[in-house]
Amino acid sequence: MKKHAYKRGFENKRNEEIGWELRPGGMLVQKRIDGVGALGPIIKIKVSHGSYQHEINVPAQSTFGDLKKLLASETGLEPKEQRLLFRGKEKEDEDCLHMVGVMDMSKVVLLEDPASRERKLQAGKKDTGISKACEAISKVRAEVDKLTKKVSALESTMHNGTKVAEKEFSILTELFMIQLLKLDSIMAEGEAKDQRRIEVRRIQSFVETLDILKSKNSNPFSIGSSAVSVTTKWQKFESGVGSLSAPMRTGSTTVTKDWELFD
Repeated sequence: MKKHAYKRGFENKRNEEIGWELRPGGMLVQKRIDGVGALGPIIKIKVSHGSYQHEINVPAQSTFGDLKKLLASETGLEPKEQRLLFRGKEKEDEDCLHMVGVMDMSKVVLLEDPASRERKLQAGKKDTGISKACEAISKVRAEVDKLTKKVSALESTMHNGTKVAEKEFSILTELFMIQLLKLDSIMAEGEAKDQRRIEVRRIQSFVETLDILKSKNSNPFSIGSSAVSVTTKWQKFESGVGSLSAPMRTGSTTVTKDWELFD
């Protein structure tokens, strides 16, 4: 008597631990664990994904949605990016494997969702474009670095009281302008666009510095910025990058800068 009572108690406890749930079609099955699969016999499914073949072990009473979760770690495709076909027909996430006839060693075909594939292609092209633009901007930056050293050399020369030939300022300004035109020709998006904007402002700053140095060089006895009049106008290229027009001299002692705003 005690033996039978103990057996019934053990079975009741085991049933409580396992738990049951009602699945589509009215079938009562053991409760699923962590949302992936269900207790019960494990079957092996052969999944064909292009030229790749995957063998997935999954509880027989799982859904195709459960199978997609397992395939995500195998293929790198998120469940929403997957389409699963069995016997030539696409199955919904809530469809149960055993209800549609999937058994041990059954074959399932995995396709990537076309919309997802197209998004990845476009993203890849965009990333490639940004990478190329950043590389082009980096080359311009290297050239600008070389020119800035020449600007520093001119400043040092003038600081020592030596007069500099006027053409030195014109040549350097022209070289900076060449780099500005290179930046204007670069189609940039995202991070590359930000880098281009920074480099444009950097070039504009050095051109302005050259303009001031040229004025001081032509009038070496002037003291401070009150003796310098600079009007540097920047026009916008179609891409939004500034271009330099010839500096205008005025008799005024004020400094005016007419700058176009960037995007």
